[in-house]
Amino acid sequence: AFKNLLANTHRNHIAALFVTACLAALIGYLTLTPAQFLSLPGNDKLHHLIGFSALMIPGALLYRHALYWLLPSVIAFGGAIELIQPYVNRRAEWGDFWADTAGALLGVGIGLLLRHVFRNRIGVQ
Repeated sequence: AFKNLLANTHRNHIAALFVTACLAALIGYLTLTPAQFLSLPGNDKLHHLIGFSALMIPGALLYRHALYWLLPSVIAFGGAIELIQPYVNRRAEWGDFWADTAGALLGVGIGLLLRHVFRNRIGVQ
């Protein structure tokens, strides 16, 4: 069962893109909801870092060849969010954009590391 988990299959590619799209929708909702309707405890920059890391992990884990277009797209998504935020009663911040970018890069690293670990553990080529 685990042997096919990381195989380079169409099903895994679709799964990675589906999970990524769902996470992007959630991030879009959370970052574009007017501030008075949404209050999350903790540090805003940490939220951006975690969210964009999570956004990149499925692609790096299950569809690493998509990283050539997925990583720039995710970074552009973070930039687009910051450009839109002033129109939805939020503040655009360069710090948020850099946290998004750092999170995306961290997510790629985590996803590729997990892919390497799982491949070596279960012997998937």
